[in-house]
Amino acid sequence: MTAAPPPPLARRLGLRDAVMIGLASMIGAGVFAVWAPAARAGGDWLLLGLALAALVAYANASSTGRLAARYPESGGAYRYGREELGAWLGFLAGWGFVVGKTASCAAMAMTAAAYLVPAGWQKPVAIAAVVLLSGLNLLGITRTARAATVIVTAVLAVLALVVAAGLSGLASGDAAEPLAAATAAGPYGVLQSAGLLFFAFAGYARIATLGEEVRAPERTIPRAIAIALGAVVVLYALLAVLLLQALGAGGLASGGGAPLAELVGRSGWEWAVPVVGVGAGLAALGALLALIAGIGRTALAMARDGELPRGVAAVQPTTQVPYVAELVVAAAIVIMLLVADLREAIGFSSFGVLLYYLVANLAALRLLGRSTGSPAARRARRGLALVGAIGCIVLVVTLPPLAVAGGVAVFALGALLRVIRLRLVRPAP
Repeated sequence: MTAAPPPPLARRLGLRDAVMIGLASMIGAGVFAVWAPAARAGGDWLLLGLALAALVAYANASSTGRLAARYPESGGAYRYGREELGAWLGFLAGWGFVVGKTASCAAMAMTAAAYLVPAGWQKPVAIAAVVLLSGLNLLGITRTARAATVIVTAVLAVLALVVAAGLSGLASGDAAEPLAAATAAGPYGVLQSAGLLFFAFAGYARIATLGEEVRAPERTIPRAIAIALGAVVVLYALLAVLLLQALGAGGLASGGGAPLAELVGRSGWEWAVPVVGVGAGLAALGALLALIAGIGRTALAMARDGELPRGVAAVQPTTQVPYVAELVVAAAIVIMLLVADLREAIGFSSFGVLLYYLVANLAALRLLGRSTGSPAARRARRGLALVGAIGCIVLVVTLPPLAVAGGVAVFALGALLRVIRLRLVRPAP
């Protein structure tokens, strides 16, 4: 007797909930720390790097929104790739996301702890954060959305404080002169800065991975992605301009790992520097919360298709949460925290993110080839998807060689495991 298919998840998220989860995913600790390495790569052309990152993100978001409206299910690019391009490309997108982002979760937990507690407490607090946030996700997606709203509100308040301090310093003339001139950056440096900045706000796809739990997904998901991404791009552009005006590209590049705190301090608001540190810790926790939920839903989708053990697809009847997937993800993160500090060893996750979006853009190109509408509109949509795909490939070139090697190794391992599974058991339909 054939077992009954697992039930679908309940649609409980509205537009505001989806936007807040998207914002929590994008406004992570990266916004507090990415500016120095991006300035070292892009120099005086930092804003061009930001513009290129925003263009690639917009193209990817457009593709993701259209695919999510067509396939409003859990799994994101795993599902889109499987449906439009075949099981292999779908599997690779899902594998890269689950493995790479699980390592990213361990790094985010350590980053949050580094901002919030002294060194001796960081690993226990990081583990406690993973356990608590995973437990919160197990209570239901609406609890996740409420927690994301609280965290995002607090982080936005801190960033508003940073903006106010920067504007105040510039208006009063109290801010110090830029520390040093930036070195000239060539095309490669600009692209590398774009890659760094892209990863700082690439979490909008988290909305799509939760597509099975969004009400009226055909309308809500594209709108939520557009609103969240638009708000973050505007915020990052404002912060970039203030940082360049107050510190200069050279001073930003040669500064420490907390440029927003430095901006606040140099504007005469030294009392607010600790507040910025707390905001960075909260931002990392918000991104961790949303990412654990997204990984769980992608693992759920893969388990339904037999790409992961089918028991991982179990759903708790009351809360409608894929609880086995959530527990497995939490356990994997805790194990990683116990055996290693991954803050400097997760470059392969960047490789995985770009392949994830590449698959999404290729799937969108296939989907749009069957779409209706005027020829001009179809060409414009396919052009955006093509820009997104090319952008992902170009940004891969800018990754450090070790990150590329690590990414290739992770995907090779995934492919080997899938080949073994296909030889041992009947392929999933």
